[in-house]
Amino acid sequence: MAELSAPFPPGEYPVLVVGSGPGALQVSYSLSRLGVDHAVISADPSPGGMFRRWPFFQRLLSWTKPHAPAERGTRAYERYDWNSLLGADPICTAIQPGLMDGTSYFPSRPEMEANLVAFAERAPVAVRYGCRWTATRRVAGEDGERFEVETTDGIYRARALVLAVGVAEPYTPPGNGMEHTIHYAEVQPAETYADRRILIIGKQNSGFELATGLLPWARQLILVSPSKVKLSVETRTLVGVRARYVQPYEDNVLGGGVSILDASIDRIEKAPDGRLNVRLRRTDGGADLSLEVDDVISATGFVAPLVDLPDLGVQTVGQSRLPVQTPFWESTTVPGIYFGGTIGQGAKGLQKHGVPSNSGAVHGARYNGRVLAARIAATHFGIEPHRPHMAREAIAGFVATELAEAPELFHQRGYLARVLTADPAGGMRDDGVQPLAHVLDEGGPDAIAATLEGDGSGAIYPVLYSRIGGKVVEHVIEPDPLMRFDTLDARRSITDLVGRVAKR
Repeated sequence: MAELSAPFPPGEYPVLVVGSGPGALQVSYSLSRLGVDHAVISADPSPGGMFRRWPFFQRLLSWTKPHAPAERGTRAYERYDWNSLLGADPICTAIQPGLMDGTSYFPSRPEMEANLVAFAERAPVAVRYGCRWTATRRVAGEDGERFEVETTDGIYRARALVLAVGVAEPYTPPGNGMEHTIHYAEVQPAETYADRRILIIGKQNSGFELATGLLPWARQLILVSPSKVKLSVETRTLVGVRARYVQPYEDNVLGGGVSILDASIDRIEKAPDGRLNVRLRRTDGGADLSLEVDDVISATGFVAPLVDLPDLGVQTVGQSRLPVQTPFWESTTVPGIYFGGTIGQGAKGLQKHGVPSNSGAVHGARYNGRVLAARIAATHFGIEPHRPHMAREAIAGFVATELAEAPELFHQRGYLARVLTADPAGGMRDDGVQPLAHVLDEGGPDAIAATLEGDGSGAIYPVLYSRIGGKVVEHVIEPDPLMRFDTLDARRSITDLVGRVAKR
């Protein structure tokens, strides 16, 4: 149980945020900036979430570039710093690069944890640590329904509940003999596997991360899953094995002691000498295989730790048990429950050309957190956002600059958009950054939604969506290799569209 002096003792609060990873910290900071009273609780002992434990081999997949084309601390610099959270005060801005030792622009796990600890201290974001969420109920209140959240410290009640608990519960699929495997989360120090034959189940980033770290130690590595390997350099997105982990793939191609097989596990049996016999069913048309190995590691991912939310009616989908969400990261089946951080990837957005959002990573989820806080403030507490008026002649330049510089649009391509709404008095109103799917699906007054998109070819290009008289039309602007979307040609396209939306 947390100390009596810890913040947020059990009781009633307008909003309860659960978690202390980057998602929870960003949402809490943003709620505070909007004047929304709330409590934050976490089972963990300090900020950091899963970064206190993983990735196993230390280095993150998301980069922070201390020396970049934009000045550190500026909004434009956020494109090159994928790990710092978003603060309005300079002391809370671009924290990560100042904590790195310069040996890599991929922060180490301790550097990332230090980044989050520093943000929580400087912001400041208060959290009641050591307080574990154990159960959830809906109860009637004098002015409406409340969520009653049971914890190891006592009962909390809140009008809105934000769960930013990560996708951090290890998952091992069922199967004959899977009890003989160890999960990624249970892997021992690399030297433990010296001179051993290791089979890794899973050919995504966690499997290749382990293979990369074990290459100097293992006698042989075999990576197995039913589907073929996808590399990010081939998909031209963050989908697939990232470039940092392709050495095992190259070793397989060049015959260097690594085997990558398209196969499923039929069964695993333990021999009298302690070794494991693994029977594989090939999925590429080849003959079934039988292997003898020393260890089998299950790099089969994690699931969202939702406690009893499914019993409360929260619908989930997929192996990761991600909650089904609206574009504003609210449960589609239990209104008032929202999701922050990496769980936000359950809100799919448009996914044009099959390209997903970056909501599952810090550099996407931090913008979601800011938008989510504004949504909660407006929906539950009537705190409406400022909607500055823009004269018609200023709009084209503003939109062009946003397309060229806005980190929200760059990092959340096809998911977040800058929205301008026609003002009956003339010109337009800046309605800020919103989920694109919401803008397109909900209808409303004439508007322009500006976003960046990709088609999987590596090109990044602007798309303007106009809504005129309820009809939505997509307008694609040609890509520029240097992403200079404030050029004369781009401005002409934007000006023409503005003339049709802002008629007065």
